[in-house]
Amino acid sequence: MPARNDAALAFLKTRRSRPAKLFAFPVPSKAQVEEILTAATRVPDHGKLEPWRLVVVQGKAFQRLADLAEARARELGGDEEKIAKGRGQYDLGKLAVVVIASPKPSPKIPAVEQVMSAAAMCLGIVNAAEAAGWGACWLTGWPAHDAEFAARAFGCTGDETVAGIVHFGTPPEDGPDRPRPDLSRIVTWVEA
Repeated sequence: MPARNDAALAFLKTRRSRPAKLFAFPVPSKAQVEEILTAATRVPDHGKLEPWRLVVVQGKAFQRLADLAEARARELGGDEEKIAKGRGQYDLGKLAVVVIASPKPSPKIPAVEQVMSAAAMCLGIVNAAEAAGWGACWLTGWPAHDAEFAARAFGCTGDETVAGIVHFGTPPEDGPDRPRPDLSRIVTWVEA
């Protein structure tokens, strides 16, 4: 039987999602972010394609992104709610890593698997940050899915898309946990 890592399993079983808007300063240092990203890049990376790239957002970049989200919402004829939602995470952001899905041409690895690798990267960043003691929250929001915003904000080109924006900060004290799925409702066991 393989060796168990009970500490890692206990961590994953008790991990909590905390809203990024509740994060406070301080945030991880550059060295701490690099440690988190080093751990997080151990994701399924079919054929060593590295079908993602990362953009670290900090400081005044959040104001630029909030203004850009507002401008894009206005270009699209958005109402005040759309503008507020677009600005929201950037107005409140402290430090974030944007994971850009950047599929590479490959006769063996379908683009969808490469995009899933980027999603796995997002979860890897969340888990590594929380294991390091920081609050982490994976968000997107409508601007992240808008090709024009993604191009202006993060330099996305061609087939690139934003897989997620992982915000970091000092987490609030733990409150009540959210309800978790009932496995008997969502798991099917197949033997034949």
